[in-house]
Amino acid sequence: MRRLSVILTLLAAPGAVALAAQTWNTDSALALVARAIARRSRAAADTSLHDYKAQAHGFVFFLGQFGEGLSEPPRLIKADQLELEVYWKAPGASKQRIVGWRDRAELPTDINYHRDHLGIVQNNFGPLIRLGEGDEVRDVPHPLSAGAPLLYDYAIDDTLAIGLPGRTVRVISVRVRPRDFAAPRIVGTLYLDAASADLVRMAFNFTPPTYREPELEDVSIVLENALFEGRWWLPYRQEIEIRRRSSWLDLPARGIIRGRWEIDDYRLNLGLVEAWFAGEEIVSLPRAELDSFPWTRPLAAALQDVAEPVRQNDLEGVRAQVERIAGDRALSGLRRARPGAGRLSDLVHVNRVEGVTPGMGFVWRSGGDRIELHGHAAYGLADRRAKGRVAARYGSGRATLEIEGFREVRDVGDVPVIAPLLNSLVAQEFGVDDGDYYLADGARATWRHGIGTRGEWSVAAGREWISGLPVRAVPASGTFRPNVPLGDGGADLVTLGVRRRSEGFAVRRDVHVDAALELGRRDGGATYVRLAGAGHLLVPLGGTRVLVRAQGGAATRDVPPHRAFVLGGRGTLLGDDFRRWGGARAALVHAEWRLPVPFLSL
Repeated sequence: MRRLSVILTLLAAPGAVALAAQTWNTDSALALVARAIARRSRAAADTSLHDYKAQAHGFVFFLGQFGEGLSEPPRLIKADQLELEVYWKAPGASKQRIVGWRDRAELPTDINYHRDHLGIVQNNFGPLIRLGEGDEVRDVPHPLSAGAPLLYDYAIDDTLAIGLPGRTVRVISVRVRPRDFAAPRIVGTLYLDAASADLVRMAFNFTPPTYREPELEDVSIVLENALFEGRWWLPYRQEIEIRRRSSWLDLPARGIIRGRWEIDDYRLNLGLVEAWFAGEEIVSLPRAELDSFPWTRPLAAALQDVAEPVRQNDLEGVRAQVERIAGDRALSGLRRARPGAGRLSDLVHVNRVEGVTPGMGFVWRSGGDRIELHGHAAYGLADRRAKGRVAARYGSGRATLEIEGFREVRDVGDVPVIAPLLNSLVAQEFGVDDGDYYLADGARATWRHGIGTRGEWSVAAGREWISGLPVRAVPASGTFRPNVPLGDGGADLVTLGVRRRSEGFAVRRDVHVDAALELGRRDGGATYVRLAGAGHLLVPLGGTRVLVRAQGGAATRDVPPHRAFVLGGRGTLLGDDFRRWGGARAALVHAEWRLPVPFLSL
């Protein structure tokens, strides 16, 4: 354990140095922010811009994210494409009219959006930020409003270039955080024009007290402005992502609303009458007129084209940046304590060594710091054995330290070959159990650190005791096959891992990699090394796509039985007996050629 403490200290050092190097509220930072506040105030009072009309082209996606750890990319449930006429009149009147609206549902849903999810943000929110018609976020002070320096800290970060229509702007990025994280505030980055201090771009999240609905996990927003006629900074591109989870049960399921807008075709000083702005800010034409809008492309083609820039400007990057600014401060709006489960099968599952196994877990989060406690307990009705897991996590910036103790039943395979709930059903009813199990007791400490927006590396050290498990359950029909004896005593382990998550929905190209190097010392002195990995590559080929999946690895001679590689049957080699093959080396490659096939629309 002394070696582990040294490793963790060395890994933590770079983050600590970066944090110490961040200086808040320097004279130069406060002077720049004061200029930006003054410029924003003068822009609001500028009498040379009386009004404008513009066109907004937008997509609103409703996505679902599922699975243990919510590490897999979200799936598209519903997509809406909208065309808006946008009107503005000094000093702050706004009107938006939906003139085109079409949608497509990939899965059944009855979602209804707040009205302001269907339009753009005018005036960079003004002095106070509101979302969801005030039901989601209400009256949060803007970091460039009058008096904001009394509420926020500022730090100059870097100077960079941002490409905008017809020009490239040199901007200074300024990190902003609240002086009091217990108040409704934002956390993020302001990008100010280096010459004029005008606000060019703004990327941010909110503090937890901001969220007014208990199921709100977080909200991420990016607003970009462009310079028109050399003097007016007006909305150009906007993105928003609202993530929700159950307010009463912590399950691996998340609903996501993601909006993306581009604004163009500005027409300035048209002499718009004040009566045009009466009533609600966002209105819609009748459904018959919306349906007759002259779209230039099919919705499927438009979705494919917009998916690429949505990923390139993925708000995961905004959240990563906000985490670095917030340090060890929590940013989730979810309740502090809830019952929960890491996956649905933790609530109840069935296999031949445990039988019917009900379980329940809990999650506790500290009010301010990123400290979490996770626990789970289960009891097998056939083997009459209790199992469980307790873990404590501490996060700071992009890094997380986790210490856990466990007693759990595991499958020998590196990659799941069947969904746990489906396996439970066929095991209980038909005596078909696609798993080979062993009991693991032990403890482990893990350090994880994010790489970019989708990557992560980790190092873990711990000790495990491995026991074999006999068949205990009896199915409703059929007979269970024997469980392979995999007991092997204890071992000390160190594991190095690297992971790159998949891109998400509507992808043309995609790369996913998950690899781990395991170093083990078994009781008795034998040592082993095991390298395992899995991943996929998706590339376009004309109008089609080619997907290649690969998994496998290699280990030294003394690898224990429960860490052997297994192949055969479901999920690997169809036609062979289930897990007929096993050993210290394995490689499996799966190739698909995906091409569209004409079919009736359902």
